[in-house]
Amino acid sequence: MNMQKILVLDFGGQYNQLIARRVREQHIYAEIKPYNKITVDEIKAEGYTGVIFTGGPNSVYDPASPHYDPAILDAGVPLLGICYGCQLIAYMAGGEVASAENSSEYGKIELTVDDDILFDDVPKNSVCWMSHRDYIPSAPEGFVTTAYTAQCPTAAMCDESRRIYGVQFHPEVTHTEYGKQILHNFLYKVCGCVGDWQMDSFIDDTVTALREQIGDKGVVLGLSGGVDSSVAAALISKAVGKQLTCVFVDQGLMRKNEGDFVEETFTKLFDMNFVRINCGDEFLSKLKGVTDPEDKRRIIGTEFYNVFWNRIRESCGSGFFAQGTIYPDRIESGKGDASKIKTHHNQVGVPQDIHFEDVIEPLKDLFKDEVRAVGEKLGLPRDLVWRQPFPGPGLGVRVIGEVTAERVRILQEADAILRDEMDKCGYAPEMSQFFAVLPGVKTVGVMGDSRTYSELVAIRAVTTDDFMTADWAKIPYDILGRVSNRIINEVDRVNRVVYDITSKPPGTVEWE
Repeated sequence: MNMQKILVLDFGGQYNQLIARRVREQHIYAEIKPYNKITVDEIKAEGYTGVIFTGGPNSVYDPASPHYDPAILDAGVPLLGICYGCQLIAYMAGGEVASAENSSEYGKIELTVDDDILFDDVPKNSVCWMSHRDYIPSAPEGFVTTAYTAQCPTAAMCDESRRIYGVQFHPEVTHTEYGKQILHNFLYKVCGCVGDWQMDSFIDDTVTALREQIGDKGVVLGLSGGVDSSVAAALISKAVGKQLTCVFVDQGLMRKNEGDFVEETFTKLFDMNFVRINCGDEFLSKLKGVTDPEDKRRIIGTEFYNVFWNRIRESCGSGFFAQGTIYPDRIESGKGDASKIKTHHNQVGVPQDIHFEDVIEPLKDLFKDEVRAVGEKLGLPRDLVWRQPFPGPGLGVRVIGEVTAERVRILQEADAILRDEMDKCGYAPEMSQFFAVLPGVKTVGVMGDSRTYSELVAIRAVTTDDFMTADWAKIPYDILGRVSNRIINEVDRVNRVVYDITSKPPGTVEWE
């Protein structure tokens, strides 16, 4: 029996990935494709169990807006349109889509539903999340209205005979109270899904496929110590053991003791060849006198590339090359006519003089939360699996200005204290990301009855769902006080600690 799968057809909506993740949370595999990259015939040939149209920023009447082949309505495949997707279904079915300021809705809106399979186990009145200017005055011929709000006469509609449904609101966001139930009803009661997408089966199937693909050849993987490359390494190691060589470049810009932690994890828990290249002094020499953040990023990236591939040339340039690419790295946007996948740090270019048989990307179909789930099942330490985002250039862009060995040491010590205190008090899970920054500012202080002129350390902590926007974390004052006290007393050459209370936007999470 082939695995059931849902197609999320992207029309440029900001929640395209969230929709796919919500489907997968229901144990059903979902994949995203741009509206202009797959035809109705291809949808039928691929055997999708159902199709979901995403939202989008356009109006269906705009000639430049994304449209689709109306033949999808008679393709026999269950269809759910969300927001713009709902309006597009109405438009393709010959209905009216109107624009009126009085009918636009944004935010939490009270929804009233009628009896319909899509709203099974959903109360007659609940809260949904709306974000639209256009609206559908009445359902097109062949459809019936199944939900409404005070301003939106057709908040949901359906053609039950063709299994076509549309909702003007966003069931995928947490603000819609019964959004998960609505999606569940579409997936299980309309599409007839059985929920055969499980992490255990993914691991077993992937290990089997890797063994078949790799055979007796070698595999090289660049291990950064981040979540994606670490889980990819663990998965390939489970498949082929010592045929895998992991090359770990320690450029001296990681957090305190992090290089040792990575080495210990992969040499003790997994059967593989682990190669650690300690080249901190080399990186620091390249960064001497450099203060511009973009110059630092370029130098660190270039040097990392050179060190890594020089080592591969020496001993590992054969067999397969593996990467920790995950699904969001590969997704093309349905917005505009873009056809190139964005360049991502998990997708590394191979020099022309090095020839591998193929590139292996065992996580290429997974979202980050699914990658973490795989990592836990493979036995990776929780500290690694749930590691917070860390910039590619490491502490090189958290040391503002010139990067020196002494300044890196100060930041590593301060950051380690911050993390230790957050773990001790149990507040760490309340934040999406937190770290220390060395801004390169010296301030006057008094320590031991003597005047000091020493470094200032800034603390940055945010809460966010997607890192597109973020709010500064409301850390209790007593916790901040303990962190500040320890940093000033335990880290030499620091006499002041400040807390960054800037949200994103207007600021960014990182300082550089």
